[in-house]
Amino acid sequence: MDKAKVKRESRIRRHIRVRRKVSGTAERPRLAVYRSLEHIYAQVIDDTVGRTLVSASTVDREIRKAIAGKPKQEEAKIVGQYIAQRAKAAGVTQVVFDRGGHQYHGRIKALADGAREAGLDF
Repeated sequence: MDKAKVKRESRIRRHIRVRRKVSGTAERPRLAVYRSLEHIYAQVIDDTVGRTLVSASTVDREIRKAIAGKPKQEEAKIVGQYIAQRAKAAGVTQVVFDRGGHQYHGRIKALADGAREAGLDF
């Protein structure tokens, strides 16, 4: 079996296992993170109605200008700050963190730290 395929399937299994316990509510929505090789995406989701409240990613025009020429970890931190600002504007101050089956390390940790610095509580 291909090593990359095993790694991807392991991450998906971890994500499913975490999602059994982590669920967003109206009072405390879920901050879901998706990381690709090039970009990082974050969404604040209310799972009771299945609705995304706010989102931010490195492909947003507004964020692209702020991250131009920066390393990926700094990009992730900036995305975290933007998602926190947008969530606070939507009236969300507390979230549960869904790391998407990834290790709490590197870009995932940088995004979480950026969101915490901007005032999001989790």
